[in-house]
Amino acid sequence: MSAQAPITQDVMTIPRKLPEGPVNLVGLTRDQLRDTLIAHGTPERQAKMRVGQIWQWIYQWGVRDFEVMTNLSKSYRAELAEKFVIEIPEVVSRQVSTDGTRKYLVRIAGGHEVEVVYIPEEGRGTLCVSSQVGCTLTCSFCHTGTQKLVRNLTAGEIVGQIMMARDDLDEWPVPGAPKDETRLLSNIVLMGMGEPLYNFENVRDAMKIAMDPEGISLSRRRITLSTSGVVPEIARTAEEIGCLLAVSFHATTDDVRDRLVPINKRWNIATLLDALRDYPRVSNSERITFEYVMLDGVNDSDEDARRLVRLIEGIPAKVNLIPFNEWPGAPYKRSSNNRIRAFADIIYKAGYASPIRTPRGEDILAACGQLKSATERARKSRKEIAAEAGLSS
Repeated sequence: MSAQAPITQDVMTIPRKLPEGPVNLVGLTRDQLRDTLIAHGTPERQAKMRVGQIWQWIYQWGVRDFEVMTNLSKSYRAELAEKFVIEIPEVVSRQVSTDGTRKYLVRIAGGHEVEVVYIPEEGRGTLCVSSQVGCTLTCSFCHTGTQKLVRNLTAGEIVGQIMMARDDLDEWPVPGAPKDETRLLSNIVLMGMGEPLYNFENVRDAMKIAMDPEGISLSRRRITLSTSGVVPEIARTAEEIGCLLAVSFHATTDDVRDRLVPINKRWNIATLLDALRDYPRVSNSERITFEYVMLDGVNDSDEDARRLVRLIEGIPAKVNLIPFNEWPGAPYKRSSNNRIRAFADIIYKAGYASPIRTPRGEDILAACGQLKSATERARKSRKEIAAEAGLSS
């Protein structure tokens, strides 16, 4: 594959016609918001101050009504309401698992749907955010990969998922009330539907908004971006976002990874690891997380564990072992608990943290690798999915 090949795969997506009418301010960077206000009549000398005021109302206080923005004059508020809106994705359905995990189906422009998951844990709460409708990568163990890519989400639709979850958790602070440092939504993982690095600019802008200290104010160390290995965008992620990085690794030979994570045919294990070695230094980040889904008889042998240790040598890393989360028609089975523990033990004895992820939200298909728009949830037969995964005889 030529180094000049485009980063985004050649896929047919539904053309996105921008909605007519008032401009939505959610998802605009500070510079874009300033330019938009000026273009719609705000005097240039006032624009910087207006950006700061509006920004705080939207992202610090969660306000959607211009009339509530009381430090703006009444006439300016009326002007804003005429020309702009503050809109986030619409919640279509909300399911709550027996373990407290919440799964939201949200509708975005064009009537498309994505899933968002909130996972409450002791001392923190993690929101799993989607970056695309569907996915191009067709990883054979992933339910989302059986849904074709429709389109990239906009920055507003990505940061809007965070705002939607804060609405549901009733977590917007009240102006003038004492500051509460506890956070129900404390961490973001870009591990929902889609490959974030195939939608780099929108993901970057959304995360910059989420990290802005005068708004949602999440530390970059509270944000983890998960990629299947889009090598040319990894250094750019370090430089332009600087968040933590997780890699969907899942295999220790190119032969197996080609089957599990087909992007490996383009950027193989050696190429991916070369890109990862520089990431912690460039981004001043912590360890890279290697995500490894445990598939019975496929990638879970002791030899796989020892090979994984050799591959990641020299990279500040931890290995997240993920018991396979089954879904209707899935072509794989979960490794046994004993096999997973034996695998983890080899990694741990080599000096790497090797936590075994506790599956969450399985009863509502909210666990890792199970997300899919409800309207497009698998209607394929087990035989069709197995054939696509290269497992049929």
